[in-house]
Amino acid sequence: MVYHFHAEARESLASIFREFFLAQALFVHGSRDLRVEPCEISPPSIGEVQVSLRRGGICGSDLHYFNHGGFGSVRLREPMILGHEVAGEVIALGPNVAGLAVGDLVAISPSRPCFSCAQCSHGLPNHCLNMRFYGSAMPFPHVQGAFRDVITARAEHCVKAVGLNAAQAAMAEPLAVALHAMRRAGNIVGQRVLVTGCGPIGVLVIMAARRAGAGEIIATDVGDMMLGFAENAGADICLNMANQPDALGPFGKGKGSVDVAFECSGAQAALTAAITTIRPQGRLVQLGMSGNMDIPMMQVTARELQILGSFRFHEEFAMAVQMMQRGLIDTRHLITHSFSWSDFDAAFAMASDRTKAMKVQLEFGSS
Repeated sequence: MVYHFHAEARESLASIFREFFLAQALFVHGSRDLRVEPCEISPPSIGEVQVSLRRGGICGSDLHYFNHGGFGSVRLREPMILGHEVAGEVIALGPNVAGLAVGDLVAISPSRPCFSCAQCSHGLPNHCLNMRFYGSAMPFPHVQGAFRDVITARAEHCVKAVGLNAAQAAMAEPLAVALHAMRRAGNIVGQRVLVTGCGPIGVLVIMAARRAGAGEIIATDVGDMMLGFAENAGADICLNMANQPDALGPFGKGKGSVDVAFECSGAQAALTAAITTIRPQGRLVQLGMSGNMDIPMMQVTARELQILGSFRFHEEFAMAVQMMQRGLIDTRHLITHSFSWSDFDAAFAMASDRTKAMKVQLEFGSS
């Protein structure tokens, strides 16, 4: 038997179906406990688009949730969808969306400030008091992440990635972190720069510092593979601190000779070593986050050092996409592995092995 419905009835049924649409998402329930489970997806409303994910990068914070159930004082208190480095294809438009079309490849910014709180009003949206940053256990209830096969997002958070592939577009978020750190550091033209920790963020900082006109870049890490990436990214001097714990000694003579240091590892030893190299009135930009670290305040005071935090980003996200589109920064060689997201266990195991992987991405659908 064939049923025929009036147009209004068909639209009503379609609306009901959309309201109850379920996607599949990658949840973390605790340390070493990942599960693909359904999550509700709402249809795009005014100013929203629906995106079919194509790529998602596994970030250091994802690994902290996976390996340890959190980092520092931030702990998982309920199941949470992981992921915030994502790109995909627009598959549906809500009302009043301009500048995007079905079929567009977009990089999706995970940063969703409210633009109405005190910090947003002061021009600091990355410090929004009501921030909804994908995949964050800082607030409770947690902010669910973006590792799902379909996601609904605000159109203004989606940046068209014309000329890039999905793997590149998903690198916009970590590159934005590096670009924000450059902004925090100020002018570095011709200056001696130290980067401690050469994971994806550290190497992107090296690339951004070279583009910003750094005179000399020193890179430190405890693994030769990471230092190889640092050298390819433009570092002039690469030092393995595991093999040579005192390798930074020469740069600390005469009250230090480094103009600005970017600490990207979140390791106490790296922070302490970096501070010994910074010249009087030099700058330290702290990006690495793994819990509280002790700062040798006597050295900071005696040499009048500037300690600058660098946290997330905002307008730098679109800038990151543009820099990749223009060929100013090429992130492709940092993507060492990709896995179907159904192979999430293997992907997270590889991403946790710093002797083999730089950036591991999950593939959602065709990319």
